Amino acid sequence: MTQDRSSSQLRAGVVGAGVFGGYHAKKYVELAGVTLVGVFDVDLARAQALAEPLGAAAFDDMDAFLAAVDVVTVATPAVHHAGAALAALKAGKPVYSEKPLAVTPEDADRMVAAAAKAGVPLACGHQERVVFQAMGLLDIPEQPLRLEAVRRGTPSDRNLDVSVVLDLMIHDIDLALALCEAQPMTVDGEGGITRSTSLDWVKVEAMFENGFVAVFDSSRVAEARERTMKVVYPSGEVEIDFLQRTFRNTTPYPLIENFTETPAGKDPLGLSVAGFLAAVRGEAPRPVVTGEEAARALDLALAAEQAAEG
Repeated sequence: MTQDRSSSQLRAGVVGAGVFGGYHAKKYVELAGVTLVGVFDVDLARAQALAEPLGAAAFDDMDAFLAAVDVVTVATPAVHHAGAALAALKAGKPVYSEKPLAVTPEDADRMVAAAAKAGVPLACGHQERVVFQAMGLLDIPEQPLRLEAVRRGTPSDRNLDVSVVLDLMIHDIDLALALCEAQPMTVDGEGGITRSTSLDWVKVEAMFENGFVAVFDSSRVAEARERTMKVVYPSGEVEIDFLQRTFRNTTPYPLIENFTETPAGKDPLGLSVAGFLAAVRGEAPRPVVTGEEAARALDLALAAEQAAEG
């Protein structure tokens, strides 16, 4: 018997008991209409350390975990996103996957197809799309001419299973694709490996069918954090400092000056997860970022990797 997800208290489970798994588990505890019931990890002790203080059960058996939950967040290392998500989707469970959706286009396509076959939402955690919505940037009625994104972080031992493109740059790739309706045609760039086994810094330029140009500059070996974006429109420019959470707007279209004080501005992850749950219940037509959109971002990210390795 299929559960009616529209009105009942949803039972949520998180796959992965690391840092991001902890963020997601706590969001399920905070949000209304959902209860965190389980945490899965191949290391049962790690699952217990996260689950038990939050009043949830720990699992190291995927079948038992999936039987206990209605919705699943996948917050494992990126290389394991597809395996966990496909298991959940094939069991008919809606899935919110952390970014990137997968690490190969084939796996991303399989995830999108599995969600469609099960008739359930597949969402991806490109949560900075929530910030764009809170600013009003997605409501500007012009196609941009150019985008320049800089996203640099200092050395860390986290997320070294993937390149800086799939770790950091993919945020800006998703934002560019959210702004531009055209398809990317060519990608040129450079990059290097300095402290891991994959690209640690990358700078690429993507040209789109309508003439839009997007320049992405990302590093995880920088001396200081920097996260900025400039979007050039026919009527003016918008410059954003994501760290200071400020912007400058010379277009004639008003943006929301106090976006940092809105619920979305204060808690992008919470709004992103809430949007997923609304889609699950049928209260929203779609999550903030769909599986199809995340797969498109992955395609461009992998093209950026190839250009940088070139």
